[in-house]
Amino acid sequence: MSEVISKEAVEEKITQNVLNSLEQTPDPRLKTIMTALISHLHGFVREVELTEAEWFYAIQFLTRVGQMCDDKRQEFILLSDTLGVSMLVDAINHPSNEGNTENTVFGPFYRGGAQELPLGANISQDGKGEPAVVRGRVLNTKGEPIANALLDVWETNENGLYEQQDPDQPDMNLRGKFHSDNQGIYYFVGIKPVSYGIPTDGPVGEMLRGTARHPFRPAHIHLLVSAEDYAPVTTHLFVRGDEYLGSDAVFGVKDSLIVDFVQNDSVEEAARYQLKAPFYTVEYDFILKPQ
Repeated sequence: MSEVISKEAVEEKITQNVLNSLEQTPDPRLKTIMTALISHLHGFVREVELTEAEWFYAIQFLTRVGQMCDDKRQEFILLSDTLGVSMLVDAINHPSNEGNTENTVFGPFYRGGAQELPLGANISQDGKGEPAVVRGRVLNTKGEPIANALLDVWETNENGLYEQQDPDQPDMNLRGKFHSDNQGIYYFVGIKPVSYGIPTDGPVGEMLRGTARHPFRPAHIHLLVSAEDYAPVTTHLFVRGDEYLGSDAVFGVKDSLIVDFVQNDSVEEAARYQLKAPFYTVEYDFILKPQ
């Protein structure tokens, strides 16, 4: 009479067979990652007792995520963001107790190739939205200025859409690159950002609706700040008082990145930036740590 093998033993044997197949993996880091991935994935399947229909749906879901990706939209980044994975990876790789500006999510709407512009230039090509002057310094953790630091900037228009989402916006609208001067000073003109909903027409939106979550992000400007010999920072400037600061759909808000956009009625100062009063000003110093 053959021995009866328990359901649990069969399941554990399947997992162990897969783990055994990794024994000859030449890259130790890859072996560590794959071992943990298989162990946790198999553990998840056992814990929820995943049905065949549910697993097939998961495969279809991930397939549709990939199909939504192109050179103007990255649905996998959006999925990572909305699951909190992006911020967890950020927290592991960028400790917030080292005196430097805090990182946050990169987001799915960055585009390379923005034009390098002189200090003070306006990144709004269509003149929509409420003008905002963003200015400050780029410093190291000792408080010393960093000359020629690069600030790569992007934000949505007043309708809450990035230019690649909106056929009515000029190409590369509200994107630009700026270099700090010899004193570490930077300044540019954008618009006061608005809160907006992330795209919900794809599988990520389906997931949000299924879990009764809203899709909104608080108003923010994206910046990539970098300089030779310093660790780059991927960050935001959030508008103080925004209603979604406490419930960001991608969990990206950090208190140190919340700033005041102050209305400025000075006609003389507006003229300096080729603007009409009133406009907004925001001041923020970016601090980079040595590489």
